[in-house]
Amino acid sequence: MLVTGARGFLGTHLCPKLVAAGADVVAVSRGAQRADGDGIRWRQCDLEDFAQAAKLVRDVQPQVIFHLGGKVTAAPDLSLVLPTLHSLLTSSVNLLTLATEHGCRRVVFVASMEEPYGEAAEEVTPASPYSAAKWSASAYARMFHRLYGCPVVTLRLFMGYGPGQARDKVIPSTILSLLRREAPRLSSGSRLLDWIYVEDVIDGLLHAATAHGAEGATIDLGSGTARSVREIVERLVRLMDSSIAPRFGALPDRPGGHVRVARLERASTLLGWRPSTPLDAGLGKTIEWYRAHQLDACARDVRHTVGAGTR
Repeated sequence: MLVTGARGFLGTHLCPKLVAAGADVVAVSRGAQRADGDGIRWRQCDLEDFAQAAKLVRDVQPQVIFHLGGKVTAAPDLSLVLPTLHSLLTSSVNLLTLATEHGCRRVVFVASMEEPYGEAAEEVTPASPYSAAKWSASAYARMFHRLYGCPVVTLRLFMGYGPGQARDKVIPSTILSLLRREAPRLSSGSRLLDWIYVEDVIDGLLHAATAHGAEGATIDLGSGTARSVREIVERLVRLMDSSIAPRFGALPDRPGGHVRVARLERASTLLGWRPSTPLDAGLGKTIEWYRAHQLDACARDVRHTVGAGTR
């Protein structure tokens, strides 16, 4: 199995699960190549370069590809248009082309809640270069299935959280601030999001790799419930038994953005999947991980000011 973005948040959770299931795992990263170990073979590859991607697929001959890689940022900056286009769209089209040519059994393609969907076509306007590139890549995935028979399953992920997430995301940032006995600085916290624990996401990815009849479908992975950033932060304060009051309104709210909640019918019908981790249980596991692994970060100058819905 080939896993792109293997050094990222999802990749670091998925690869050990695949190894534990007995899979032969080849992990791909654009950065410096890691030494093989723990049942994982590492390969360095720039997936934006078709020749490099073609050599990778030719050498590995994967039956299943998990495409998790790409630049993740919801910032609307003009400077991000070309980098996100190449990182998210070019790499995806390269992999879809190669998977089709080489007869891969399944491609699990990770989309995003940041993509516009469900609105009237003439009103659809992506909110950032990231959402535009992800939306376009999802459209290419559907095209590759319809025209060329590529066995791709597209999973639209909602607001994932859990152990090992980057410290500038809202949940780890809040946890680390409270561990330092500092008041987290946030936006108003009014943004509503669908939060999903990372172990449930990984379970959905594994189901998508084997489910029969899911090819060509776009499937939501979320909890099916919207909760505000303020509620999440207040739950963290309670679970950590902290007396520190978060500074809501210290940062500006992120402009725009629709409230989107995962529609779980397809995941249940096509994948046999439903989330199983209650919110407080997932937050509790996340708190304990940062308490055990990130206390040293509390003594360093790390980012801990985030806006509502930061990804």
